[in-house]
Amino acid sequence: MKILSLNSGSSSVKYQVHDWDKRKVLARGIVERVKVGGSFCVHEVTGKPRVRVERECPDHEDAIVLIEEMLVSPKHGVLKDLSEIAAVGHRVVHGGEKFARSVIVTDEILQTFKDLSDLAPLHNPPNVQGIEAARKLMPGIPHVAVMDTAWHQTMHRSQYLYAMPYEWYTEYGIRRYGFHGTSLLYVAKRAAVLLGKKPSECNLISLHVGNGVSANAVKNGRSFDTSMGLTPLEGLVMGTRAGDHDAGIVLYMMGREGYTPDQINAILNNQSGLKGITGRYVDRREIIAEAEKGDDRCQLAIEIETYRLRKYIGAYAAALGKVDAIVWTAGVGEMSPLVRRKAMDGLEIFGVHYDKAKNELARTRNAEMDITAPDSRVKVLVIPTDDEAVFVEDVVKVLNGDHIVEAEYRYSFEDPSYRNEIRDLAFEEECKKNPAMKEVRARIPGTNPAD
Repeated sequence: MKILSLNSGSSSVKYQVHDWDKRKVLARGIVERVKVGGSFCVHEVTGKPRVRVERECPDHEDAIVLIEEMLVSPKHGVLKDLSEIAAVGHRVVHGGEKFARSVIVTDEILQTFKDLSDLAPLHNPPNVQGIEAARKLMPGIPHVAVMDTAWHQTMHRSQYLYAMPYEWYTEYGIRRYGFHGTSLLYVAKRAAVLLGKKPSECNLISLHVGNGVSANAVKNGRSFDTSMGLTPLEGLVMGTRAGDHDAGIVLYMMGREGYTPDQINAILNNQSGLKGITGRYVDRREIIAEAEKGDDRCQLAIEIETYRLRKYIGAYAAALGKVDAIVWTAGVGEMSPLVRRKAMDGLEIFGVHYDKAKNELARTRNAEMDITAPDSRVKVLVIPTDDEAVFVEDVVKVLNGDHIVEAEYRYSFEDPSYRNEIRDLAFEEECKKNPAMKEVRARIPGTNPAD
């Protein structure tokens, strides 16, 4: 059974084809700059070099058509034709309180996702567009929605309710939902493997740091608390989103400048965060480069972001009582030693010590890294996330009629022998350039060294 996973963002579509019977990733890739011009596809087949194809994709349907062509291409494809695809898994950022697990998409469910678009304005609309395009191009097969919010449905009321009129919750669903669920689920399960424990025995603080940023407190293998709230706007400092702020600021600025709610929404989601502080930069690589040149606002942006990360780690350590590991993931979490270092310096009071040399070497999206210092009571791990692996298994789970919530379901990547061949091969190539990276690769207890 071959399953296609699609992750439709505002200007990109990530994809992966998985042969479930062989437990093997056949191909993966991404179409970038959808709708904005200069579109291109980076396509990778297991065991073969990456290829790049440039073609304009004015909308998500064009992007998915390009993906389909790459998958059946005589030169670069992995399928004879699209009839080999048994089902498609789709990422949906906001599923509200209605969905605690993945579901087969129907017209009614798709309308629910549209109705929730106001709560995830940067994400749900492109998610819906991707689903609509894929259903049109691949009718007659199941399309499964995998919600970011589902992982956090194990939070208790004391964690997810706000101190506001209770009727706002009962009548309008105002509560903390949390996001980045598939990513946080994956790294929580993999962290348990690296710790040599069952997920139910693990307390973790996971930090998904990319353009969007989430902190997740995991208690006994379940999501206990998370930094994002009703929408993906709350919490940590992000690329263009403000994160935590005094709501009175909004009222004050609406009074002073006459901003409408739509204008304020655009400012908080698109013109704040690191972009707001620096005045122009979102990409951490650019911010760090400018900071090294002496740019004061870029230096300030780094200090603000990493201070907020450190505060959340401390708060979640207190909330959990016992922490087995701190887990870094997503683009910045996996690739920026500077952000990790500045966020973790000062956490010694919690027994957190990291190896500075290993932290500098841990720059890969293809292998799990252990940057723990010998005297640390808490493991410090860098785990490349893999949303697509969750999409695939949730599709299988739904097709099999399993109704087990994500926290209790046993995924194949929880097996100590689990491997991702594409990532293994890519890591081997990285190690040819920097052999020392092998020494930082995390070891799985009870097994031989992975490398």
